[in-house]
Amino acid sequence: MNIHVDGTGTEGQAATVELFHGDTAHVLHPSRIIAYQGSPQGREDRILNLSGMYRKKKWVESRIAGPARFVLGVPMGFRLKPLELPEQSDLLFDIRHVLLYSGGMKLESRFQKVKQALVTQDWARMKFSGGGLLGLLSAGPLCDLTLDPHRPVYVDVGCLVAFPEKAAMRLRVYGNPLASQRMNYQWEMTGYGKVLLQPTPRDKAFAAGMRQDSLLRRVLREALPFGGIFIK
Repeated sequence: MNIHVDGTGTEGQAATVELFHGDTAHVLHPSRIIAYQGSPQGREDRILNLSGMYRKKKWVESRIAGPARFVLGVPMGFRLKPLELPEQSDLLFDIRHVLLYSGGMKLESRFQKVKQALVTQDWARMKFSGGGLLGLLSAGPLCDLTLDPHRPVYVDVGCLVAFPEKAAMRLRVYGNPLASQRMNYQWEMTGYGKVLLQPTPRDKAFAAGMRQDSLLRRVLREALPFGGIFIK
């Protein structure tokens, strides 16, 4: 699978995904598919089971089999970053940032500590293993920082996209009293590996794109023909 991204993000982006024979891709935001070239039977949308709904924060995902080519529309203000993961990757992801991933990858839930879950409003992070390609959405260009086992790095809780599974994390602020009163909560992180960050914390625009709708609204939108058009 290859992903080619056009555009800067300020006016939206278009990402062309090419699948070769034997390739598959799972798209977690099917409404972002704006063009498709391939066999009509190559796209299969399916309603996830309860476990899949909880893990992926979606009711429906698209599975596309190659050979095929399709284009994903990335909204204004967001960037798409292709990320190649090794077979033994230990990164834990906020699944809301994952637009698509290669078929054959294994998804595993990793439950957060109670304090972390209360801050992030999410009880689980997702681990992708088996090697493959991810398409990550972020508010601004995705960047990374290397952790140190002895010198902590402080990361805004709203900017953290992924982190190593064995990283040590605790909620902190830093600086003098005035500084600590004027900042968001920070994760104090130590360990090995890299963390992935978006430069802009979650705001209303980001939350609207990743919103958690009511159960009934999501069922109707996903299950009814043209539900995504008529049910906002």
